[in-house]
This record gives sequence, C-alpha cells and structure tokens, in this order.
Amino acid sequence: MQVFHTESKIIITCNKRLSPYLQQEVEALGFKPTRVWQTGVELVGNVTDTIALNLNLRCASQVLYLLKSFTAADPKELYDELVQIEWEELIDFSGYFSVTSNVNNEHILTPLFANVKVKDAIVDRIKDKKGIRPNSGADANKTVVSLYWQDDKADIYLDTSGETLAKHSYRKIPGKAPMLEALATSTIMATNWDRNSTFINPMCGSGTLAIEAALLATDKHPGLFRMNYGFMHIMGYDEQEFFVERRKLKDKAKKAVDFKIIATDISEDAVDIARKNANTAGVEHLIEFYVCDFEGTEVPADAGIVMFNPEYGERLGVHTKLEITYKRIGDYLKKKCLGYRGYVFTGNPDLAKKIGLKAARRIEFYNGKLDCRLFEYELYEGSKRQLKEEE
Repeated sequence: MQVFHTESKIIITCNKRLSPYLQQEVEALGFKPTRVWQTGVELVGNVTDTIALNLNLRCASQVLYLLKSFTAADPKELYDELVQIEWEELIDFSGYFSVTSNVNNEHILTPLFANVKVKDAIVDRIKDKKGIRPNSGADANKTVVSLYWQDDKADIYLDTSGETLAKHSYRKIPGKAPMLEALATSTIMATNWDRNSTFINPMCGSGTLAIEAALLATDKHPGLFRMNYGFMHIMGYDEQEFFVERRKLKDKAKKAVDFKIIATDISEDAVDIARKNANTAGVEHLIEFYVCDFEGTEVPADAGIVMFNPEYGERLGVHTKLEITYKRIGDYLKKKCLGYRGYVFTGNPDLAKKIGLKAARRIEFYNGKLDCRLFEYELYEGSKRQLKEEE
C-alpha cells in the first residue's frame, strides 16, 4: 500500500470550536478543505502531505489518513473487514503499534473491546503473512491506528500524528491550570492581532499566551520542537521528506521583532516558570517578563492588544474575591489601555459582567468541557460617539 503517494480522505481533528482557526491554517498551507465542522477539517491528500500538516499546524489535535470505509454491524464483521487490509505493508512486523477509537455501536460496551478487535485483526494478518507478530500497547509514540465506528458505518485511519499536536512540546513546566497551547493560539488568532504590534499579557501564569504570541509573530511553528510523529513509523516513510519540510520551517522563522511582548504575574514562581517555558520555545529574548500586580503592568504609548486569562471561579468560596478582581481588570483596561483592544477569556459569564465594559464581540470557545467566551473590548479615548464626531 503506497499510502505516501496515494490520495485519500484526510481528517484533521481539533478541540471543539477551534475549526475556524484550523481552517485558516490549512488554507494558508495551500490545501483546500472539502468539509469543516466544529471539531475538524476534511481534505484530500496523501501521507506525504500529512508531514507538512503535522509540522505546521498550531490548532490541530490529530491528522488522520483514511485507509478504508466499510459496513460492519458487529465485532465479527469489523474483524473480517480489517483482516483484509495489507497491514504487513504498513506496520513493520518488528515494530509496535497502538489503537485509538471513537465507537457508538450497540454491540460495544467499552471502546477497549473495539480496540482489541482492531489489534487482533492487525496482528493476525501480519503473523499470517510474515510469521511474526508485532507488539502493541497504549503508547502513541510509534504507529497509531484509529477506528471511527458509528452504528454500522466504520472508518479505519492511520493517525499520522501519534501524540497530540495540541500540545506544542515546549511547555516542560505546566504551572497552575495552564491553557492548552492549541486553544491559546486560537484565541490569539480570534483577536485578529496583526502580529506586528504590542502584545500585553497580564496575569500570565505559565506564559502560554505570551509564548504563543511570540511564536506567531516570528512565524515559528510547533514542528521545530518535535522529532517524532506517527507517519515516521509507517512503512515507506522517507525521512528526507521530513527534513526538507523542517528546513523550510527553520528558514522562514524570524529571530527578532520590533515591538514589545510583555508578560507579568504577581507570582514570582509563575514568572520563573513562564521564563523557562519561553526559553525552551526559543522566544525568551522576545518577551519582557515582570513580577507585579496586573495593574502595575506597563502599557506602551502605541497600540496593540491586552489579553487576560483570569481564574473562572469554579471552586466554591472564591467568587467574592474574583468579582473584585474582574472589576479591577475592567478599571485597568478603561483607564490605562486606551487606544488598545482588550480581551478577557473566561468560563464565567457572571464574573465577566463585573468588568463593567460593553463587549464588542463575544467569541465562543471551550476550555476542556467548560463553555467559555473571549470578550473583546474596544478601548477608545473618550466615548465612541465623540470619536465619530471628531472624524
């Protein structure tokens, strides 16, 4: 099976509500999506195409290459279809593979049982053809096979990513309640920041927003931080294709910017963690870190965006304190950030009301299973009416 040169359906998955930003990335790479929905983008391509997708995409989770679509009413029919696939041409008999699945079938009480049937079919086929059985397990760092089975319709994919792409591999110290890197990038893309003006991130925590801003501004992609993907463990892989694509990433990445990226936090430990994460990402020299209360964060006299990701107050007994914090955020934006656009990402609409500013946009996201909003505030000098009159 020449999957590296044979076109098939490619599904790129992402966290819920990130697909508009994933679509932008896919199109920027020159691909034409055939379908877009809340958790993914579909296109047509071969496994060689997935190398560029895996190395470049910031908002994605997995890049899946379709091997076969078929009808299977029960586990036996699933096995019978899968054992016909030429697995011996895809997985080295001396190698290792794992299986993931998304299953909704009346005969399957647990996805683990479906995984076992997939593993049995692969192992039996390779053992029959090669006389040796490959090893399998839960680790996603080698060949990964993914099953999507809804009622009697089944799709079997090669997961060309392996470990998720949503984590960008530079954050060695997560800090307290860190924002997923793919989500952080998507929220920044949602602001329509021009990547060439001041970016301020008070209450920076482990630094994810500021680091992702620096990576976007320098056109530095996650593929520069990672040397292992699922496609590398598929038979027929040519490592030269990977190194050519990785060289493209290196060549286009900028080393400097001519504007400020500022990250602050009241916690000295948080700023220390953020610095270390930025150093791993190779952007520490681009970010000005300070230990201070957010109200003490410097706001340069030009323009740009100010972005907050405060606590949401999911735990009992913290709302009163956070109501004060959110009101202070509103005061800071209103008094010190005029000429900027302000953003607050939160999963608590009641606390958002305490900001005391009218949102120009409320952009929908999920943080895990929590329904969240990115609130945008246009921070004018004087009132909007006065601005129009002056124009």
